Amino acid sequence: MNPLEITAWAILAAGALGLAFIAFRQLATFRRDGDIFRGEIALLGEQLASIRATRSLSEKSSAPWNGVRKFQVTRKVPEKGDIYSYYLSPHDGKLPLPSFLPGQFLTFQLQINGKSVTRCYSLSDSPHPDYYRVSIKRCLAPRDQPDLPPGLASSHFHDVIAEGDILDVRAPNGGFSIDPSEGSPIVLSGSGVGLTPVLSMMNALVAAKSRRKTWFFYGVRNGSENMIADTVKQWRELNQPNFHIHICYSNPGPDDILGKDYDHRSRVGVDLFKQLLPSNNYDFYTCGPGPMMQAIRDGLIDWGVPEKHVHDEAFIAVKKSVDVAAASVEFKKSGKLLQVSGTATNLLDLASEEGVDIPSGCCAGSCGTCQIALLSGKVKYDSKPEFAIEAGCCLPCVCLPDGDLVLDA
Repeated sequence: MNPLEITAWAILAAGALGLAFIAFRQLATFRRDGDIFRGEIALLGEQLASIRATRSLSEKSSAPWNGVRKFQVTRKVPEKGDIYSYYLSPHDGKLPLPSFLPGQFLTFQLQINGKSVTRCYSLSDSPHPDYYRVSIKRCLAPRDQPDLPPGLASSHFHDVIAEGDILDVRAPNGGFSIDPSEGSPIVLSGSGVGLTPVLSMMNALVAAKSRRKTWFFYGVRNGSENMIADTVKQWRELNQPNFHIHICYSNPGPDDILGKDYDHRSRVGVDLFKQLLPSNNYDFYTCGPGPMMQAIRDGLIDWGVPEKHVHDEAFIAVKKSVDVAAASVEFKKSGKLLQVSGTATNLLDLASEEGVDIPSGCCAGSCGTCQIALLSGKVKYDSKPEFAIEAGCCLPCVCLPDGDLVLDA
């Protein structure tokens, strides 16, 4: 055997001895900390069982339906903050329900005072085989415009819709969502009723016993508006070290106790993220009032978070006016011709100002309710809509004219 072979064998032998020593040390550690090891194995088994159950449910779930499907309100539950939660089960009794990605929404087609009204509301719970849940806050007139009427659809749900009623519902949809099986670290934040989609996400992660590093922030004025106080208590009792839960009250009441009822006297925002998060290496999901989401988006970008890791619920976003080149817009069915120039928000708003009624839902390019045929001309979008637009059509809620055009409206 030559010296090179001897050296090679010596290295291999040393390596084998080293591996044996490491294995012995690990075995000793496992024996010494047997309870911890068995606990980890048990937890891993629970996670695998949860993944298998979720996969089995997904495989058994019926396919999402086309058009509307009739659902019955089986429970109407009052929550804090002038919110009701509605539990919906299929009227035809066919189960299990199609699953959905946590964060998605349902689209409702309502009849209110003889008029067809379409609205989108986020699912507020993790997927279940026998029901969907949405939580709806009564939308009041803005504080600075008290003469405006309250929200038409939310008032209808609160004042008219009762247990046993039948509703027309479109299948779950929306790109503001997560896959609970993924493992990248995540920050979920919500304010007010904007909590609902991120609550669905958090409930799904808890149900899956996820080991994903998760930070959850929820902000309201005080305890009288905290609709998830009991839920948060249950989450904390799980003692899962990867879940970090922070409740923020901007104006605590006299009976609200810091450290018990809430964790921070502040609003949810990037300044708080910077104080608590070990880094900015997270996917951020935010839902709440438009100004809050815009402030968080701007703050995260300034903090160096890549834009692809910043997600917010589109159909509550702030509308922005943008410059539009001079163009004519003809509404063919209505027989109206509009000259556009200066600034505008979108074609749907322009149509409404002219008295042209185009059915709409999310008003953010997610649900497709306002889709209409583009008879001639072109439109432009600031960003790609979530809804898959049919050829020869446009979504007026998120586009503007790109030259003269004719719409089938």
